[in-house]
Amino acid sequence: MELGLDTFGDVTVDDTGIPLTAAQTIRNVLAQAVLADEVGVDFLGVGEHHRDDYAVSAPEVILAAVAARTSRMRLGSAVTVLSSDDPIRVFERFSTVDALSNGRAEVILGRGSFTESFPLFGFDLSEYEELFTDKLSLFAALRSGQPVTWSGSTRGPLTEQSVFPQLAEPPLPTWIAVGGSPESVIRSASCGLPLMLAIIGGDPLRFAPYVDLYRRALTELDQPTDLPVGVHSPGHVADTDEQAREELWPHYRVYVERIGRERGWPPPTRIEFDRSTGPSGSLYVGSPETVAIKIAATSKALGLSRFDMKYSHGTLPHDKLMRSIELYGTQVIPRVAELLAD
Repeated sequence: MELGLDTFGDVTVDDTGIPLTAAQTIRNVLAQAVLADEVGVDFLGVGEHHRDDYAVSAPEVILAAVAARTSRMRLGSAVTVLSSDDPIRVFERFSTVDALSNGRAEVILGRGSFTESFPLFGFDLSEYEELFTDKLSLFAALRSGQPVTWSGSTRGPLTEQSVFPQLAEPPLPTWIAVGGSPESVIRSASCGLPLMLAIIGGDPLRFAPYVDLYRRALTELDQPTDLPVGVHSPGHVADTDEQAREELWPHYRVYVERIGRERGWPPPTRIEFDRSTGPSGSLYVGSPETVAIKIAATSKALGLSRFDMKYSHGTLPHDKLMRSIELYGTQVIPRVAELLAD
């Protein structure tokens, strides 16, 4: 199983609690990526947002810089909000990253859990579902690297259209991110694309029925049945369980409170946080041994091919993120391999 890391480029604070600039945050993301490659992380995903608490609005630009500074780990998005983008431009940008990284690029497509990109780029939220479905069908055709003939409802048709730069080794690895909708699971299967489950709350094992649905749908739709399933979940690694929880909690609380005010959620409590870091929670927080045991358990229960831990959380400082990455690569990854081999 592959073990990766995801970041949204959360704007962090310095040692005195003062927020860093977006520019410094972006430079720190690059340093974090270089370290991840050095310590054996298999994949780095960079998310797309268009708001002041996240510094990254153009993941492919970050990934291009990472490609030039790394040599082994795969590089992708987490996620690309396809609904408010142009599938052809997305493909062009990722095929460019693929060239720079010598074939290490992949893309994770999603509708996005935030909607700020829709008004920003002139899209109507009432067309949320239609935009994603239509653009996904075009992207699924593009990833083959062959000339595309396509027609849909959200843009003009294409006839034997080639897109450049061409991939050295098509197809472009592409996942679909799903937050828990059965319809989205079936859509992934109908496109013949791997499934990435975003599990950010509750017991990860409650997603087992979605994996079963995905496997059944692949069979019924005559798609390859060995396509991978992955999980994206938040986490933080420190030397001890207590240290990991105490480092993360104040930053996690502010982070979730802000999103909660926008979405009508109640403020998080410490009791809920501690429960979420336990064996049946969705936060992979603790010592390397604790986090490894939890990842291995999730992997076995869901039959995963990859687990990506979102290591950035609101204003959690850069030095804490670097230590978390170091422990994840040097201790969590090899320990998970041992546990899965038993």
